[in-house]
Amino acid sequence: MGEVKLFWTWSSPYAHRIVWALKLKGVEYETMYEDLANKSRLLLEYNPVHKKVPVLLHDGTPICESLVILEYVDDRWNTTARLLPEDPLARANTRFWAKFGDDQV
Repeated sequence: MGEVKLFWTWSSPYAHRIVWALKLKGVEYETMYEDLANKSRLLLEYNPVHKKVPVLLHDGTPICESLVILEYVDDRWNTTARLLPEDPLARANTRFWAKFGDDQV
């Protein structure tokens, strides 16, 4: 499975969905809490573009942006319940509503 760390904060709904996905998949991870008023050097190093949480670190490689992380988790740990439907049309529809939620809510 490799080493998994999640940089997040309790106040981020985007980070919470990564926590839920990891728990659903049964993936053990180390929590790296971030103070958004005083961001850690590691967070800034692992997400130099947006400088925000969540960031998933898997075997030393950072994955940023919650929807991207969700897809990675679903693909990487695909032997358990899937987060996205198998049907391509249903999967596209799910992605649409997830993006809508991010953009509009």
